[in-house]
Amino acid sequence: MLDYKYRMMFCISLSFFLLFTTTQKHFILIITMKISLCIALLATTATLLNAAPTEKSKTFPLTTNPNFKRNPKNAVAKARAKYYKHLVNVSADGDGEIPLTDVEGDLEYYGTVAVGTPPQNLKLDFDTGSSDLWFASTLCSSCSGSQTKFNPDKSSTYKKEGKSWGISYGDGSNAKGITGLDTVDLGGLTIKNQRIELAQSESAQFQQGATDGLLGLGFNSISTVSGTATPMDNLIKQGLISDPIFGVWFGKAKESGGGEYIFGGINKSKVSGDFTKVPVDSSQGWYSIKVDGGSAGKGGSLSGFSGIVDTGTTLLLFTDDVAKEAGDALGATDNGDGTYSIPCDNSEDLTLTIAGTDFVVPAADLIYAKQGSQCIAGFGSAGMDFAILGDVFLKNVYTVFAPSVPEVQFAKLA
Repeated sequence: MLDYKYRMMFCISLSFFLLFTTTQKHFILIITMKISLCIALLATTATLLNAAPTEKSKTFPLTTNPNFKRNPKNAVAKARAKYYKHLVNVSADGDGEIPLTDVEGDLEYYGTVAVGTPPQNLKLDFDTGSSDLWFASTLCSSCSGSQTKFNPDKSSTYKKEGKSWGISYGDGSNAKGITGLDTVDLGGLTIKNQRIELAQSESAQFQQGATDGLLGLGFNSISTVSGTATPMDNLIKQGLISDPIFGVWFGKAKESGGGEYIFGGINKSKVSGDFTKVPVDSSQGWYSIKVDGGSAGKGGSLSGFSGIVDTGTTLLLFTDDVAKEAGDALGATDNGDGTYSIPCDNSEDLTLTIAGTDFVVPAADLIYAKQGSQCIAGFGSAGMDFAILGDVFLKNVYTVFAPSVPEVQFAKLA
């Protein structure tokens, strides 16, 4: 979940986050990338989107935030922190619809989730690159005054469990606390006895983010607390959705933003044509797929690679070799920090071929940020031996995650 999902200020040196020493099982660092100290707290507005969910599914719409300054270096740094150990050079019945808020011009997307009885509404970053559900709480002395803090004493369904949890991230941020069990409502789907992680402390980076916590949608093998059933696991186990999938659509800030998650179904009104089914390797706890290759610019070709489908990462981050191929084809220059400078008048698309189907990232989305007279590309490299298919790619497709198979499905947007 780097954001995505960039989201961590590159003012934090690469050498600093290379000190990260958690085990692979604690790889939920992806999510941090969206709530770092370097991301200023911005005002957001939620706009309900019309959707046509299928029977037995719930939708979470997304909305946009017009106040945004892009920082591509942060996005690369957060991705690297999230997948630190893979740096190349380092030794439904019912449906759940959740609208999303688009933060800082497609930097990240969050949805509102109700926890406890009566419900307490929390803004959570939904992340397929991690698997923990944690948030600020009234047990936390260091949490931000701008965050909504879950109060277990005000929930009649809360059960204290008391397992300790702690998360450390590559940018030096961290959080820790205890676990509990409570009711979690995802767009009208009520999960009972969901394990939740209540923060008792969090570092300054989290205090200035736009969210109250994270909701991981990766596989449970990378949950911080061993034996945890994720919210998606429990939606399936408790029979709350008849189809064990969730559909994701991300809007674009320049097109009024928004977005949605639908648990147990899809929004057919957002889909054009057939879905392409892609097998997933879940052995690392992520939705890892094979990309056949692709093209960019006028005649440039991209080699095949493995990549993680990650809603929690902002940019499209290639391996070093493929990033160079894309850069050469588009006349972009490697800035040496994971980002690429691209001509501000770029009019060339980039295409990825997945399971035999071409999916296009249009020229406009390949210009992620303008810094003075320089334009920064929506693609880059995190220096790892796999790619991360973040929001720059995902906002140009409709994506269905099917963890029980496992597979993902992509379709072109209507």
